[in-house]
Amino acid sequence: MATLSEILILNGALPIEYLDAMTGHEDVDEQAIRSLVEQGVVSEAQYITARAASHNSKTVPLTDYPVDGTAVSVLPAPLCRRHSVLGIGFEGETLVLAMVNPANVLAIDDARAASGRPIKPLQVDERDLLAAFDRYLRADDELNDLTSSLEEEAARTHEQQADIGDGSLDDVPIVRFVNLLVSQAIQDHASDIHIEPGEHEVRVRYRIDGVLHEMSPAPKNIQNGVISRLKIMSDIDIAERRKPQDGRMSVRHGGRQIDLRVATLPTVWGEKVVMRILDNTNTSLTLKDLNLLDRNAAAYQKSYSKPYGMILVTGPTGSGKSTTLYTTLNAVARPEINVITVEDPVEYRMAGVNQVQVNPKAGLTFASALRSILRSDPDVVLLGEIRDHETAQIAIEASLTGHLVLSTLHTNDAPSAVTRLTEMDIEPFLVGSALDCVVAQRLARKLCDRCKVPAVYEAEQLHALGFLDAPTAAIPEFFAPLGCSVCSNTGYRGRIALHEVMTVTEEIERLAVARASSAEISRVAQQQGMLTLRMDGWEKVKLGLTSVDEILRVVA
Repeated sequence: MATLSEILILNGALPIEYLDAMTGHEDVDEQAIRSLVEQGVVSEAQYITARAASHNSKTVPLTDYPVDGTAVSVLPAPLCRRHSVLGIGFEGETLVLAMVNPANVLAIDDARAASGRPIKPLQVDERDLLAAFDRYLRADDELNDLTSSLEEEAARTHEQQADIGDGSLDDVPIVRFVNLLVSQAIQDHASDIHIEPGEHEVRVRYRIDGVLHEMSPAPKNIQNGVISRLKIMSDIDIAERRKPQDGRMSVRHGGRQIDLRVATLPTVWGEKVVMRILDNTNTSLTLKDLNLLDRNAAAYQKSYSKPYGMILVTGPTGSGKSTTLYTTLNAVARPEINVITVEDPVEYRMAGVNQVQVNPKAGLTFASALRSILRSDPDVVLLGEIRDHETAQIAIEASLTGHLVLSTLHTNDAPSAVTRLTEMDIEPFLVGSALDCVVAQRLARKLCDRCKVPAVYEAEQLHALGFLDAPTAAIPEFFAPLGCSVCSNTGYRGRIALHEVMTVTEEIERLAVARASSAEISRVAQQQGMLTLRMDGWEKVKLGLTSVDEILRVVA
């Protein structure tokens, strides 16, 4: 097997004189070449290519390759996606082309014609190339060009036809603008798209991993055209601008169907539109994907395996409650049992599950729907949210009469769910008898596996934060974010859930009957082994899944 230095000399990256300076031993050879990279004698790209060849690998690891943004922009995005190629660098006048299949002569010819340069093909892994497409072939530049052309066109049309107003905008560029906006959000793994009218422009923001990121703003004079287009796609009344409206639309992206829940809200500068992106892959998750600690997973599984009782998932909006419920439903749903859900709205459509959409205008509320479905012989009932006394009363009675009831409630922690139900005028003895398990949860950003680095904290500092029992305790190894091209320099990629699983035992049932405070219930639950949200977060910090700063951000 050839050494790094020999391959670099054969490729013309090093003169023959360097061969005598190398010992031929692989480790020493690699260290020597790394020093040449640091001195600038050998480029990073040449080093990575040679290293792959020295290990008899046909593919070059694209995640480590120093991709040149100028080389990326040489070829148009449609050509790159059509032929599965990407310009990643230059060697003199030659364009280095990352390809899954370097034998694709047609792709090389098209790239040569489009770039006007000689082509050097470089074989890469298909998954690496698709990830590079998401990072580099973005719609931002095209969106900027499109907004500029729309702005010019709107101004020109306004001068010619000032009396026509909003209807004068050309439909085709607006349609393209909206499609790119949604497509880029899905590509960036955003959970929400915010379109917010301002005084002079329209602000566009994507929520990625729970944090809002500002995109390029759109000109004010295309605002009404964009909002009208979104309303048409979502089957919302475009003439009504004075009150909030809700709708839903579906788009195709990457060969799969993505649903979006759309909500409009009148503001002083126009209608704000928020689109929640609903990825149906969440319905195929397993409980292992929820990152429950072993003790929490065992307690939760014991609860949902029972044929009756009530399980509540609590937390603020956007904390992953629906994902947890659907995952649980996926675990319990079988052909031999009847599963019915009542939701507002139906976020994810599941095969084999009877899903009911609440429609208050037609008189189909949570309470009336729940009352009706109990006559439809259900075994498992999923209730989107418990909002009032009537819904809570029927749900509790259903759980006491042989049904497994899954639902959500808005409380800050698990023990507060008991007091919240009693505040809804539910008899405390019914709450204690019906409630079987409460899961409170939050979502924290997950550290990027590629660039996370060891973190250094003082023991006194961690003790003050409540992460160590004593200031003299040993500090476990944990990590902090750094930032790289894979995670868009944030240091985080994806999210994990933090859980607080409270099983309702006899002691907690007695406290519920006695109308004890949530603090008392929490104290007893912790004595019985319940981990609070912060404790669960600390365990996941020790596992290297997230950082101390992220836990402090999401958990009080």
